[in-house]
Amino acid sequence: MAPVVVTGGSGFLALHTIAALLERGHRVRATVRTPVRALLVREVLDRHGVDAGDRLTFAEADLLADDGWAEAVAGCEHVLHLASPFPAVDPEHEDMVVVPARDGTLRVLRAARDAGVRRVVVTSSFAAVGYGRSLPAEHVFTEADWTPPDATGVRAYIRSKAVAERAAWDFVQRDGGGLELCAICPTAILGPVLGPEHSASIGLVEGLLNGSMAAGIPRLSLAVADVRDVAALHLAAMIAPQAAGERFIAAASDGLWLADVARVLRERLAEPIAARLPSVELPDPSAQLLHVSGAKARNVLGWRPRAPEITILETALSLMPEPGAAWSSRPAV
Repeated sequence: MAPVVVTGGSGFLALHTIAALLERGHRVRATVRTPVRALLVREVLDRHGVDAGDRLTFAEADLLADDGWAEAVAGCEHVLHLASPFPAVDPEHEDMVVVPARDGTLRVLRAARDAGVRRVVVTSSFAAVGYGRSLPAEHVFTEADWTPPDATGVRAYIRSKAVAERAAWDFVQRDGGGLELCAICPTAILGPVLGPEHSASIGLVEGLLNGSMAAGIPRLSLAVADVRDVAALHLAAMIAPQAAGERFIAAASDGLWLADVARVLRERLAEPIAARLPSVELPDPSAQLLHVSGAKARNVLGWRPRAPEITILETALSLMPEPGAAWSSRPAV
């Protein structure tokens, strides 16, 4: 069996994706920027009970340079392109995020095409779906929606995901040479934290837990996707014939208010943690509840995500881990 390439191997979603691939018997070749990150990946997987052994290897490659990508994808049939720059703060100029995201994606696609790779699954984002347009409050976002790449007033990261995904589809149509492409567009990714890197959405749960929202919960709407379910959707899109040429939104449910997330944690966590969680929502008359559909992934690929309540709780518990906690891709019952 040819190894599956996972780019950005030390990232939050990448760790779960590597673990899911290994659990299903695949060989994995993960790209990392430095050898230190390869050691980190092995240490994290081992700590969480994932048996990698010699089925996990590494290739050094960086989104900002051509070096290493040909070797990274050589002899492979499938590439899961998860790597993308995500700055902690907005950069001085948006091109510092947009250009690496776009050019890095094109580097991966060119290398995959030249190596005869069969399919690339690109991790896009709801950022490429639901921003930059004025729509009615009742609008339900689907895969037919796009964030305009030239939209005004959107953050650099949001623009980077829209630009990178558009560039990927344009490349495959124009220069792909038979290379198949699929895009996964997750909403807010929550779920168990395995290593030091995690999604920005995890920071919202951290904020509820650590007291930084004691003055009140922002009136923020989000749709939840469990990181393990997003990983599973990548694996399904990798092999399903009907996934070629398609994009899929990964959303476990319609939108929730951040106050609903806090309520789940107050109801499910033990004292004294539950008592410290904020309960007052800050008013914001302009805030609108997000409506988004993950029906296509369910209907086309048979995707069955966890209930958001389970994901929210397990996210919080992972931020207070017990040593040696085992990784599991299976939904809690």
